Amino acid sequence: MKKALILAFVLTAGFALAQDSSPDRVTVAFSDPSRPKRLQASLLNGGITVRGYDGKDAIIEARGERHHRRDERSDGMHRIDQVGSGLSIEESDNVIKVGTRAINDNIDLIIQVPYATSVKLSATNGGDIIVDHVSGDVEVNNTNGNATATHITGSAVVHALNGKVVVTLDRITPDKPMSFSSLNGDIDVTLPGDIKARVKMKSDNGEIYSDFDVKLDASARQPVVEDQRSEHGKYRVRFDKVVYGMINGGGPEVQFTTFNGNIYIRKAK
Repeated sequence: MKKALILAFVLTAGFALAQDSSPDRVTVAFSDPSRPKRLQASLLNGGITVRGYDGKDAIIEARGERHHRRDERSDGMHRIDQVGSGLSIEESDNVIKVGTRAINDNIDLIIQVPYATSVKLSATNGGDIIVDHVSGDVEVNNTNGNATATHITGSAVVHALNGKVVVTLDRITPDKPMSFSSLNGDIDVTLPGDIKARVKMKSDNGEIYSDFDVKLDASARQPVVEDQRSEHGKYRVRFDKVVYGMINGGGPEVQFTTFNGNIYIRKAK
């Protein structure tokens, strides 16, 4: 039975901890480098940067910024700062999970992973999420910050609630749907020129632009019907502001959705 390897600032087998306490830095080995690898990281406060590199381990750094509160009882005393980011890492069955126990501090995670690693990243406050040169499935969810994924080979699902989404896919995984969305931000996605996709595009308060030859499909715009008359309610019919189309004859669905922002669908040069 495989046991999870858990790190909370203790040196255990398979982990190498740097001597310098700022930043906190650790190298984590995957259980089996020959098998598919996956990284998951989540933060309440701070940003996450993940970059692919030509190696077999994950290299994780955490930089903390502590928020200090005024304490009248400490007048005339010297504050002794607490170092450390509260970094916590778990590895099991080729999945590395990264988080932090520092709830009130801003923590920036800077992570290097082997190129062929799928990633799932989420952040809530105070930072952007950046992914670069990764081959695999990329899933990003940022609440109050931008989401950027460049030089991706594989598939991507990227959401930024209050920020912009910028994605560049060098190659895509065939037959896999993808989605790019925001509430208050632009969607700017660059796709391979030979992509075959069925696209679903919607911006409530913005415009849609593309340098692909998108063949629009008006027949796909079906009304949404709500009939509550049997419960003494109302009968409603509405058409959403959704545009459907085909790129290079169609294929898996790719969604582009924003409420306040423009949509840019670019063809890689």
